[in-house]
Amino acid sequence: MNTDELCALGIPDSKLIRDVTKFIRDTESDLLFHHSARVFCWGAMTGNRKGMIFDTELLYTAAMFHDIGLTARYENSQLRFEVDGANAARDFLKSYGVTNNDLQIVWNAVALHTTPGIPEFMDPEIALLQGGAGMDVAGRSYDQFTDEERQAVVKAFPRENHFKEGIIDAFYHGMKHRPHTTFGTFNDDVLAFKDPMFQRVDMCSVILGSSWPC
Repeated sequence: MNTDELCALGIPDSKLIRDVTKFIRDTESDLLFHHSARVFCWGAMTGNRKGMIFDTELLYTAAMFHDIGLTARYENSQLRFEVDGANAARDFLKSYGVTNNDLQIVWNAVALHTTPGIPEFMDPEIALLQGGAGMDVAGRSYDQFTDEERQAVVKAFPRENHFKEGIIDAFYHGMKHRPHTTFGTFNDDVLAFKDPMFQRVDMCSVILGSSWPC
């Protein structure tokens, strides 16, 4: 895509943007890369439509890194994949002189993007990342975008055939080696869907089975 086409989607032409794009393009599959780019577009479009003030570079970086924890480089990690992504984004940005406050915003955006009910009350970049991810994966707020907007984003960053099944597979392969990290999120739905032997943790059983006498 040329610079004008990228700018039309809200993606600025800066060294940081180019470096982030190259790093993620070299690290992720086409499916995850295109998904991450679309997440940014949905988030930025939402922010612009609502008149929100947000840092485009921070939102773009968070969107690009939000699913890197699902990739093979973290196949031995026992952290939540969201935390792996948050740490990677923060470490990447440190060399660009980003302030500690902005580093924390990006970290929170990535770490909380699968945690509903909280990001929308935080910094705009955090809220918009979760909103963009929800739009691309689950179709949340789908009707708030015009046909033209949706077509432009998907033309730029194609939504692969069978994307729905593909993203579920990507989630599963990124989390199957650390099933305990899905507790308290909807990520356990993925493991339960893909693995009939997966056992969910029941919080009521945890409470009733604790060491407290009453």
